[in-house]
Amino acid sequence: MAKNNILLTRIDNRLIHGQVVCNWAGTVGANLIVVVDDETANSETEKNIMKLAASSLGFDSRFFTVQHTIDVIEKASADQKIFLVCKTPETLRKLIEGGVEIKKVNIGNMHFSEGKKKVSDKVYASDKEMDDLNFIKSKVDEIYIQDTPDFKREEF
Repeated sequence: MAKNNILLTRIDNRLIHGQVVCNWAGTVGANLIVVVDDETANSETEKNIMKLAASSLGFDSRFFTVQHTIDVIEKASADQKIFLVCKTPETLRKLIEGGVEIKKVNIGNMHFSEGKKKVSDKVYASDKEMDDLNFIKSKVDEIYIQDTPDFKREEF
């Protein structure tokens, strides 16, 4: 697996939003938020909104497809301390399968929708998502559920 500067990876279907910018990025010591989501990477409107949120508190941001992330993440400058955010467990699984080294995973919001089962108060997962999460768990050093750094951490 490729070495990189990823301090923490978060699964959050909202990607960059208040909790990510105000709580997580600074707490983990990041200066760059990298969003990995094929759809978002190709949407100028979504990227501009999220860039504004990140830059409002001094964080730089990048928006990559899964494949682009696999291709470039190990080329990051040593000065770039990365907080990686994925919308779904499937995206993170693809990164890991593509050779990206992920050590720590925080599961944030995964909204309820039909066919999903409650994992915790803010995490609902389909059978496929549970399969992806269990795969991720088998490949990382640490995986846990935690809304914000000041909330109680739940082991996954």
